[in-house]
Amino acid sequence: MPWSLSGTYLESCNCDVVCPCTTSGLTEPADHERCQVTFAFHVDSGNVDGVDVSGRSVAVFVDAPRVMAEGGWQVALYLDASADDGQAEALGRVFSGQAGGPMAALTPLIGEVLGVERVPIDYRDDGRRHAARVGDAIDVEIQDQVAPQFGEDGPVMTLTGIFHPANSTLTVARSTRATGAGVYGRSWDFAGGNAHSAPFTWSA
Repeated sequence: MPWSLSGTYLESCNCDVVCPCTTSGLTEPADHERCQVTFAFHVDSGNVDGVDVSGRSVAVFVDAPRVMAEGGWQVALYLDASADDGQAEALGRVFSGQAGGPMAALTPLIGEVLGVERVPIDYRDDGRRHAARVGDAIDVEIQDQVAPQFGEDGPVMTLTGIFHPANSTLTVARSTRATGAGVYGRSWDFAGGNAHSAPFTWSA
């Protein structure tokens, strides 16, 4: 059966602003030895095979080689604990790429699934600030960037024509808070690093 989702997304990684992975279609080396990135999605409206998944959130953590296009990604999937069993199963199929759609384009790059967990996910959009707290594992807040010449109320900077599952246009943003604790043996603080946000509309 066809499915569709729409909502908003945020991303935080350990690259400097702006990361080479995003601007090269994953073909240029990241700024550091590994590319570690968190994607968080909030579904404002969605239906998957007759299951209403509106209001639910999902997060994906990726630990990839410096050149992401080489594959061998290690991935963890976090599903909203407020989702019932049917919603969790539906979201899991979409965000793992099993149901087709944009995430399916990334599945050939995955070498290992670290785990799938159901945890509380607190996702917030507040103007040009976006935040997601994923259980006790990941805590991210990002700020969309504005060229200083335009002042605080100026237009946010964007990247367009990008190969990315969320959207081909992404804001240029910076992580104001980006910590991980015990994420399958990984902990970090990427505050000040690269970030993006965008609306997303998917269907298959």
